[in-house]
Amino acid sequence: MKTSLLHKFRTIGNIEGTSYLILLLVAMPLKYIFEYQLAVKVVGMAHGVLFIAYVILLLMAMKAYKWDFKYGTLLFIASLIPLGTFYTNKKLKKLQEAEEAKVTA
Repeated sequence: MKTSLLHKFRTIGNIEGTSYLILLLVAMPLKYIFEYQLAVKVVGMAHGVLFIAYVILLLMAMKAYKWDFKYGTLLFIASLIPLGTFYTNKKLKKLQEAEEAKVTA
């Protein structure tokens, strides 16, 4: 169960991070350079939903893995920084692999 949760958290982190980059690098320039307001509305809404899912999964993972507040805060702050979720994903992948090794052993 835990590895499944960690896999979901990592997946949402990657999707959320990608949506953040699309918002910053595609939708915002479309809005401010070409005055195309709809791009930010659509991409911003999708990113917002993904961000909420990320935070919910973060809280679930903190409880399941007994992560302390400091580590959870670090993961949260990383989600606010462009490319931050991709960095933390590498760290979480190692944790997931260790958990999967325990299950198969």
